[in-house]
Amino acid sequence: MARGTLRIYLGAAPGVGKTYAMLDEGCRRRARGVDVVAAFVETHGRAHTAERIGDLPVVPRKKVTYRDAEFEEMDLAAVLASRPQQALVDELAHTNVPGSGLHEKRWQDIDVLLDAGIDVISTVNIQHLESLNDVVEQITGVHQRETVPDAVVRAADQIELIDLTPEALRRRMAHGNIYPAEKVDAALGNYFRPGNLTALRELALLWLADRVEEGMQRYREQHGITGTWETRERIVVALTGGPEGDTLIRRAARIAARSVGGELLAVHVSRSDGLAEAGVAALTTQRLLVESLGGSYHSVVGDDVARAVIEFARSVDATQIVLGASRRPLWLQALSGAGTGSTVTHLSGQIDVHMVTHDYARRGRVLPSLAGGLTPRRRLAGLVTAVVSLAALTPICAALRDQLSLAANVSLYLLVVIVTSLVGGFYPALAAAIAGSLLLNFYFVEPLHTFTIAAPENVVALVIFLLSAVLVSQVVDIAARRSSQATRATAEAETLSTFAGSLLRGEQGLTALLERVRETFAMRSVSLLKHATGGRASPSVPGQWTTVATVGDNAPACPTDGDAFAAIDDEQTLVLRGRPLPAEDQRVLSAFAAQVGVAYRQGQLAEAAAAVEPLAESERQRTALLNALSHDLRTPIASAKAAVTSLRAPDIAWADAERRELIDTADAALDRLTDLVTNLLDLSRVQAGVLPVLTAPVGLDDVVPRALDSIAAARDVDLDLPDDLPAVIADAGLLERVVANLAQNALRYSPDGQQVRIAASAHADRVELRVIDRGPGIPATKAETVFAAFQRQDDAPTDGAGVGLGLAIARGFTEAMGGTVTAEETPGGGATLVVNLAAAT
Repeated sequence: MARGTLRIYLGAAPGVGKTYAMLDEGCRRRARGVDVVAAFVETHGRAHTAERIGDLPVVPRKKVTYRDAEFEEMDLAAVLASRPQQALVDELAHTNVPGSGLHEKRWQDIDVLLDAGIDVISTVNIQHLESLNDVVEQITGVHQRETVPDAVVRAADQIELIDLTPEALRRRMAHGNIYPAEKVDAALGNYFRPGNLTALRELALLWLADRVEEGMQRYREQHGITGTWETRERIVVALTGGPEGDTLIRRAARIAARSVGGELLAVHVSRSDGLAEAGVAALTTQRLLVESLGGSYHSVVGDDVARAVIEFARSVDATQIVLGASRRPLWLQALSGAGTGSTVTHLSGQIDVHMVTHDYARRGRVLPSLAGGLTPRRRLAGLVTAVVSLAALTPICAALRDQLSLAANVSLYLLVVIVTSLVGGFYPALAAAIAGSLLLNFYFVEPLHTFTIAAPENVVALVIFLLSAVLVSQVVDIAARRSSQATRATAEAETLSTFAGSLLRGEQGLTALLERVRETFAMRSVSLLKHATGGRASPSVPGQWTTVATVGDNAPACPTDGDAFAAIDDEQTLVLRGRPLPAEDQRVLSAFAAQVGVAYRQGQLAEAAAAVEPLAESERQRTALLNALSHDLRTPIASAKAAVTSLRAPDIAWADAERRELIDTADAALDRLTDLVTNLLDLSRVQAGVLPVLTAPVGLDDVVPRALDSIAAARDVDLDLPDDLPAVIADAGLLERVVANLAQNALRYSPDGQQVRIAASAHADRVELRVIDRGPGIPATKAETVFAAFQRQDDAPTDGAGVGLGLAIARGFTEAMGGTVTAEETPGGGATLVVNLAAAT
């Protein structure tokens, strides 16, 4: 019997419509004549979901009593007995009530149905996946006790995401389509907060995207598909570390930018023996350029560069490869045959290859130094070894000439050559090989004691001896060179790794970085110099250079004052004084200089931003203050002045009621003026950082009612403060002002007949107080600007109340107490202002 198929509807949160989609699919299949049963459907009291069951046959549930309570579970035996073609089984991660059946989890029951050849459609939320359980708990603060192994979900034949935006889900919640009305506000303020829903949605999308990618790769492997599937433009640019790298990177970035979602991947192929022709500094600079353009940098190992590039491109499903034109001259290309570009093009298959010309094409490469891998002392030791060994061996072999054949003597002399090559390398071994061949010819080849060779086979033997000795010497010498180069490369990598570690540990100040450079290269002083006029300067003229930063004694004033320097760009140069640097160290210094240049530019940007921000804020505050006071300060003064002037008029006899009205007008105007001045003083204290704060455990059930007592329209506020709500760490007086300001703001914008709701809830070690109104709401683009001073909504009431300081003061007071105030959209319309404070322990 063929195993049944499993289809899963995946959701980011409860209420997105998984069960409804499952029932909808079941009804469609039943309409097509398929035998479908509702084995277990959990409607959670949602009318629309219950209605969608329609005429689907429903398998009666099994009633189970556990701990004096009655539960209902899926009757697995009844479903198997009915032998349907397809079964709808809700809540894949559900834990069965003990005693309800053979299995602990519902997914195990579903596995039995699948083994029986029954197709199953089920549902699950992303928070129930075992691999994401801890992540979801960190996001929502809620521990999910019911989980399902990822392998169970991944094994499904089909997985369909039921997606819904956080805003739409919260509106669905507010309309009562998910939870009963009495649970809506608590849910919106807890699990169904916009941030939670956004994070859960992203988890679901990313998890499913990974599964889709796995499924596509598995399909390609099963069907032997090696060609590229252009599901997304992925541009691979191959870098050698040469000067043409910047041109190639920018060209590849432009190609990637032409398509939505295009990816830029740079790859450098290193030799498998750890050696590379490219300079560390060039590759470091190119990596920074790739990352600044939004790409990623990769390094792979391979002796065949062309095949390594192709294998990498196929592994990332690249659609295009960007290569630079060869730097080798035409005559060298003709002699050496097909180059990397031609081979990549030949092997690329369906991957497009762009061969980009550049200024360095066909100019050739700079040949590396021919310096050997062994020191002069070792070469001298090799010569001494050759001389001593040959001098000792020749008399012994001559005395045993009758007992030893020519082949034996050749082997002994070859051994001397090998030992010499191990000690002194190629040149001493070459000398030993020549001397050995002459000694063999003179003492052991007929006729003796002459350099004449009578027998042809002896000529062959001596030639073979000489060639073998030379080849062995060459191999040993090459190994020594490579070993030295590998050791050098390892040292460079460790040095750069240490320098990178200092950056990661936060040593980003220029002085700290320069000190790191000084220690690395054992210098007396290191300076970062900049051309005083901002352009190119002469390295030998001190007056044209200014010192940006320096460490050590006797710092150089211009590049030629130092023993080594590395140009960062046209304006900046890193100069070291203490000792001359070899070429190998100069290459590493260039990499250090690039990092110092980046740190300097970042510091400049940070300083510029820090310098401009206070000025911009001061100018904005000044303009806003003048605009606000030009109306809101003058209005109450004018009202009070008019009332007092009228009362003092000698030619008017005021009735008592009129006199009281004028006095009330003046009193109200002066109260508004007092409130305005008080708010301005509070704001100035917040901005100056001199606000006195005395925090202590405070109960919201004490503070919130006191704050509402000072508000005339407090009767229009609905309070929801749970009895078990923990106290918060706050200043009672400041918190009272915060609540009053937020409540007044909500009441000011609420329509007539709509209450403002103030609800509180605890989340781990934090407590949230939510002030919810049904007014025009706050656009997402203004969620932060509404807390700036002198900010009012465009449709603010025109009764002259407030100058836009209430929310600014509320945020300032809250942050002074170690909390936060944020603005959210109220599902169904309106704004929700959330005060988050630490809970008292």
